[in-house]
Amino acid sequence: MDHPDNQPGTAASAASAASAGTSTITLAGGCFWCTEAVFDRVRGVTDVQSGYSNGHAQNPTYEQVCTGHTGHAEVVRLQFDETVISLREILEIFFATHDPSQLNRQGNEVGTQYRSGIYYETEAQGELARQMLKEMAAEGIHDAPITTEVAPLSNWSAAEPYHDDYYARNPNQGYCAAVVGPKVAKFRKTFVRFLKDA
Repeated sequence: MDHPDNQPGTAASAASAASAGTSTITLAGGCFWCTEAVFDRVRGVTDVQSGYSNGHAQNPTYEQVCTGHTGHAEVVRLQFDETVISLREILEIFFATHDPSQLNRQGNEVGTQYRSGIYYETEAQGELARQMLKEMAAEGIHDAPITTEVAPLSNWSAAEPYHDDYYARNPNQGYCAAVVGPKVAKFRKTFVRFLKDA
């Protein structure tokens, strides 16, 4: 995909996106290959970029993030057209395609880099995310408490280019076939109305 904006998330970048008719949100839901593969297929999502955010190291490498020592989460930064899909709908897909009750892990992937997180660029986005967490807790959707972190986007950097469209380019790779593929299939089955046209 074309990723013209590799700059750190700021209010200025959010305003620029808004002026272009799009909004931006950054999500952490385990390995970013999985999250990217799901949102690449969502109608109204105009750009998906894998990266790292909300850690303390500057411009970390994938290998550094994988140690868990940089404080970063593996994230995807989404641009989406709110006239086509709302942020609430984006977050509904997000919560349904990973387990937000697992602390610092998704399945066999363990470490703070695999935490569940919503990193917002406007306070209104943060308020909506926190409201949805309250609603989910009240509904008792998960047996364990929801651990999703909600915080302003900070220290964003794009991942190395070889991560872009990783599942699309490597669908038969072992991890992709065993882990990413089933998540994409779940999205296709559960959210048919949000599928992009083939």
